[in-house]
Amino acid sequence: MSVELSERFTLREATVPGDGILEGTRVLRRLPEGVESRPYELFDLRPLGRVIGAELHGVDLGRPLTAELRAELNRALLEWKVLFFRDQDITWQQQRDFARNWGELETNPFIPTGDSGEVTRFSRDASMPAFENIWHTDVTFRPNPALGSVLRLVKVPPVGGDTMWADMAAAYDNLPEEIKTRIEGLRAVHDYIPGFARFSDHELLHRKQQEFPPVEHPVVRRHPETGRRTLFVNQAFTTHIVGMDRAESDRLLHFLFTQAHVPEYQVRFHWAENSVAFWDNRATQHYAVNDYQPQVRVAERVAIVGDRPV
Repeated sequence: MSVELSERFTLREATVPGDGILEGTRVLRRLPEGVESRPYELFDLRPLGRVIGAELHGVDLGRPLTAELRAELNRALLEWKVLFFRDQDITWQQQRDFARNWGELETNPFIPTGDSGEVTRFSRDASMPAFENIWHTDVTFRPNPALGSVLRLVKVPPVGGDTMWADMAAAYDNLPEEIKTRIEGLRAVHDYIPGFARFSDHELLHRKQQEFPPVEHPVVRRHPETGRRTLFVNQAFTTHIVGMDRAESDRLLHFLFTQAHVPEYQVRFHWAENSVAFWDNRATQHYAVNDYQPQVRVAERVAIVGDRPV
């Protein structure tokens, strides 16, 4: 409605709750400020989303990487946050060796492993309900959450079973300025209990409490390679904001959690046989869509040790 018309007509008072996601133009910035897009020389890249997600062609993950290819793949990872590879008929050893190009590998104390302790196996059917269908960043209950992960599906369901990723730098960029000011410098507590208590053996959870006490991370972290600010709280593991009244903390966290739900910040990947995904866990959240059961879905993941968020 134009200004002239709005001045002529008086609308009844009606408001919606303020702590939500509102419609309108969103800032969709894929690269850090001052960084220009450049072509890739060693593979073909096809974007799947505006700010996140790209499919790469011309890379064989079963072969050792040259220093040049590793560097260009890392640039693509930083710029697109999650990379997808098709037609990769590789073994778990080759998957592991590919991930090792980015650092030491971690083990997960709460999820069954495959043929190696460094390979986490997610086997889901009607007897094993999925619990990854929540927006989350992996293992933020660790002092050093994972740098990233390499995931391949060993068994793809005939229908469904997609995975979605959200760009948490875009989520931060679009926060209201008053929220950015409010959360600057805040820290939040992360704990493994919320993410695993409903689905894991409680004796195991009890035994691990001394090994994995709650940790604090900044609500907004700076990416260690790009310098971008990213929203770093997630519904699976973040329990409360340090020094804040619990009710106020719950309300603010609820608002921050919902930011991952904005489709403009997301990419959705349809799995097929021999597909592989490699994502930057420092910049993203992800969600495994549970729409395939009772069909079987089996995935194997290798995670790379990360740094302490600042």
